[in-house]
Amino acid sequence: MSGITEARRPIRETTGTREVSAGSRIGVLIALFVTGYATFINLYVTQPLLPRFREVFHASELMVSLTVSAPVLAVALTAPLVGLLADTLGRKRVIIAAMLGLSLPTFLAATSGSLSQLIGWRFLQGLFIPGIIAVAMAYISEESPRQAVGSTMATYVTGTVVGGFSGRFIAGLCATHFNWRVAFVFISAISLLGSLTTLRFLPRSTKFVRQTGTAASLASLRLHLKNPQLLATYAIGFNVLFCQVASFTYVNFYLADKPFLLGPAALGAIFTVYLIGAVITPVSGVILDRIGNLRTLRIAVGIIVTGMLLTLIHSLPVIITGLTLASTGVFACQSAASSYVGRAAGQARSSAAGLYVALYYFGGGMGSILPGFFWKQTGWIGCVALILLLQAAILLIAGRLWRD
Repeated sequence: MSGITEARRPIRETTGTREVSAGSRIGVLIALFVTGYATFINLYVTQPLLPRFREVFHASELMVSLTVSAPVLAVALTAPLVGLLADTLGRKRVIIAAMLGLSLPTFLAATSGSLSQLIGWRFLQGLFIPGIIAVAMAYISEESPRQAVGSTMATYVTGTVVGGFSGRFIAGLCATHFNWRVAFVFISAISLLGSLTTLRFLPRSTKFVRQTGTAASLASLRLHLKNPQLLATYAIGFNVLFCQVASFTYVNFYLADKPFLLGPAALGAIFTVYLIGAVITPVSGVILDRIGNLRTLRIAVGIIVTGMLLTLIHSLPVIITGLTLASTGVFACQSAASSYVGRAAGQARSSAAGLYVALYYFGGGMGSILPGFFWKQTGWIGCVALILLLQAAILLIAGRLWRD
């Protein structure tokens, strides 16, 4: 019903404006939380399964890590195109279609008979994800009151945090008590339920302005690539997810080997540290609205650096503390960078968000591949050194080009 209504609307999704009631506001927040949750329960689901895949498929750490990088790189490849599409078709209809589509390859991943088939289904999962992430970011930038953009974005990011933890935790439990295939079936059902929830609670846009044609969309894309503040934000996004994926991919091998020897369920439980992000992210949204993006980013990077250094100490409680700090800092960085996109773009925000998502997830894809070479030569300490180097790059770029 809502999709048909949007299709008939020539320029704006609704005519006129109206005050958003408290009930409507709650519905929006529920929908955005569920949207983030149902997306990210899929994206990194194989991380705690990597040591198991290493045994089952008789493959190297680098090869099994492709089950992480495949969907992430697919997101990076398709995000700009999805952004352009959403600037033409509208927001809600693209989000719902992508969420429904995502549940199918998630289910089919359970049928994989080889590592290459699993990587293929994972790549197909990633093709649907930009239609959710990039468009949700644009929706938030357009529909939220200016003074509430940070807190609204934080609600969405909190959903991604809880979803990211849930996917890993469910996968670890299923691999231990059943097998890894059951995890994909279960998560596919959750994804489908999430899409129906978003369909029910997410209101149609009231401030979306449709681009008049492909030429206008491409012109806006060129403008984004000439915008120094947007380019800085894209670079920061690249570095943030690179560090997140690198740390939470290769820490599984670090903890599965001696002296820790953790199994899939224990590795899945390690991702409980993500839940601190569910608390910190809304707080970071409030902080963003008060002290600005740049200062929030600097604080967050300091937290990341501290956390990664702690993981070098051979004590499981200390490592968990370090991972908790690192993930907390990453989620705060994500809130700061993603909320800055719409502000820096001004117009054609969906295509701007699409570019952001592309660079962000390209960084994530590289984060599961490049550290593999450091792991092979120097182990975990080489991965940490690479992560710290990129954090320094974040501070340099933001300090020069961001403006609060």
